Amino acid sequence: MSTTDFESILASPAKINLFLRILGLREDGYHELHTLFYPVTSLFDTIRIESSHDDSMYMRCPENPDLESTGNLIYKAWKAFGEATGFQPGLFVTLNKRIPMGGGLGGGSSNGATMLRWLNENAGSKALPQDELIQLAARLGADVPFFLMDGPAWAEGIGEKLAPADIDLSGMTLVIICPDIHVDTPWAFRAWDECNSSPQQEEALTTTGLDNKNPSPVSPPAAVNDFEPVVFAKFPTLRKAKEKLIISGAAAAAMSGSGASLFGLFRDRKSAMSAVQALENDGFEIFTMDC
Repeated sequence: MSTTDFESILASPAKINLFLRILGLREDGYHELHTLFYPVTSLFDTIRIESSHDDSMYMRCPENPDLESTGNLIYKAWKAFGEATGFQPGLFVTLNKRIPMGGGLGGGSSNGATMLRWLNENAGSKALPQDELIQLAARLGADVPFFLMDGPAWAEGIGEKLAPADIDLSGMTLVIICPDIHVDTPWAFRAWDECNSSPQQEEALTTTGLDNKNPSPVSPPAAVNDFEPVVFAKFPTLRKAKEKLIISGAAAAAMSGSGASLFGLFRDRKSAMSAVQALENDGFEIFTMDC
């Protein structure tokens, strides 16, 4: 990479889990998942990467200074990529947060993946093959590998076993509700463990196609999230918000990840906007996207 000054401005998108099954607790302490990730490109953080005149990385996050630390996945990605490849340029990084934090929308994971992708694209002969980059991403976090893909994906394992998903949501409007509630993910897994002594056996939307590069399309997906019973029991406001989405005409509605964000898919924009109006009156932050 050139030693001259440079600047890159990158969009780091959110995601939702259209489908999330927890298949049980693994021997390594993680949970086996079966999930369907869908990118939300209209909701994104912005990462500005500029050259630094030494070998360090400096972080700035105007909206949340607490993120300006070595615990940030952007920093962890920079450090891990340098250790793996020897390519570790000095950088000054400004993160502008728009994706709500702690809501199951993958903002931190997306930030880490966006940094990994940028580093790999600029590493020249030190760049990693895609499979090795995904393995590196999985060591940073379960959701990070998905954000290295360019579309919807089925995921298994802890989220690192990925296959493209042919999901057709064309003509639908996505509504995302972001309550001012933080759901602790480790708590959600523990609560699920306490309520489920045996693996889930229900059939998925379709075969995952992890060994098939052309999985069958699904339109629209049946929204399912195994975290909902335990999370809704603790936070009844979330159950009521999902009910409002359904009453307003959502063809599918569910929580994303371990919450607290929820989404609804509407077949027509008029119904979606009616839902937005009803839920805005409850004080929720809401985002919409035409699929």
